[in-house]
Amino acid sequence: MILIALVVAIFLSIIYSTSIGQVDIPFDQSWNIFISKISNGSVGSLDHLDNQSYITIIWQLRLPRALFALLVGMGLAVSGTIMQAIVQNPLADPYILGISSGASLGATFVILLGVGSGALFAQIGVAFGAFIGAVVASFGVLLLASFGGRITSIKLLLSGMVISSLLSAFSSLIVYFANNAEGIKTITFWSMGSLASASWDKLPILSVPVLLSCLFFLFQHRILNTMLLGDEAAITLGIELGKYRKIYLALASLLTGTVVAYSGMIGFVGLIIPHLARGLFGANHKHLLPMVLLIGALFMIWADILSRILIKNVEIPIGIITSVIGAPLFIYIIIKKNYQFGG
Repeated sequence: MILIALVVAIFLSIIYSTSIGQVDIPFDQSWNIFISKISNGSVGSLDHLDNQSYITIIWQLRLPRALFALLVGMGLAVSGTIMQAIVQNPLADPYILGISSGASLGATFVILLGVGSGALFAQIGVAFGAFIGAVVASFGVLLLASFGGRITSIKLLLSGMVISSLLSAFSSLIVYFANNAEGIKTITFWSMGSLASASWDKLPILSVPVLLSCLFFLFQHRILNTMLLGDEAAITLGIELGKYRKIYLALASLLTGTVVAYSGMIGFVGLIIPHLARGLFGANHKHLLPMVLLIGALFMIWADILSRILIKNVEIPIGIITSVIGAPLFIYIIIKKNYQFGG
């Protein structure tokens, strides 16, 4: 029943998200447009709309953005859950292992140094740079953590901190020496997160890795539960966690890299959503992961809605919204809840 309630809430939130903006559209008309479009005109009527331009506004602009928000929320929340299980640290999120720093460095290269400005990269630009940077950073963490024997959660965490600091330093160095005020402004806006670039053309590129990765992790709940018990307990069960950490980290990094490439840096989603889901439904990943998927999607849809309605005719970067919501909520969890990770 909770799953059904969350799915219904997501569906209604998507319809509401397409109704608001600089041009407000009545909810019932948004509903009719949505139903008519998905049914190819067999259900619903578009003859009584106040303005026929509503069809273009909803179908071409707002619906792709709402679906982007849904996929970004799912991807970041699941990545956070996986990262926390891999490193056995409740403070882990998709960015603690250097993924955000790698994405930032890749985007900085594209924007300020002109890498990828040719015709071959004209359509992918910053997204391509951010994705490549995130993937390279994640494999750098894996390589560093593999030195000296078996990969452990502690080595992954320390390697992530080292790689993150190093890549952040390179990004800052490029920005410091760049003589490009417009490029620096673009990087600043990208680093705050935005879904304004959403379109139907980009939706398949985002949806395929997000949906496939989420589907894969839904069937990995037994290994993820074992990771919470620790390496010694896993060995007694005959499970070598090292190889699973490599696979899971690689997939989670690819997932996060794809999301970050198209949405920019959006913090706290991968950190706070797993905590909320565990508090409500327990730490068993068999039940946790489906709830994380849905709660993450719902959270991001409403964060996008708030980014557009809080200040009239101004779109606030969505990363600011998630941080303003996530930070106090996380502080509340720390203060009020005797939280035991994996308990």
